[in-house]
Amino acid sequence: MRIWAKLITDGKIQKQYVYEVKEKFTYSHFFDYLIEICQAVDIPTPVLTKTHIFNFAKFNHVKFIPRDFVETLGYDQLFLENIL
Repeated sequence: MRIWAKLITDGKIQKQYVYEVKEKFTYSHFFDYLIEICQAVDIPTPVLTKTHIFNFAKFNHVKFIPRDFVETLGYDQLFLENIL
């Protein structure tokens, strides 16, 4: 499974990264995947809620906005999309 991470400002992709899950994808490890993605694009890790996980499971994407981060993000949103 692959997750496409996009850092977006003013509707334009500023930075992107494709993360590949090497073992079987499980939602219980989603936070671990999120940590690795954030480290790769050099941003702080957002707070992960059940709603974020449910949106990713149901719609194959999730959006993190600046209020989801404890530290300042510097972008308008972090958008994670499941590449099928």
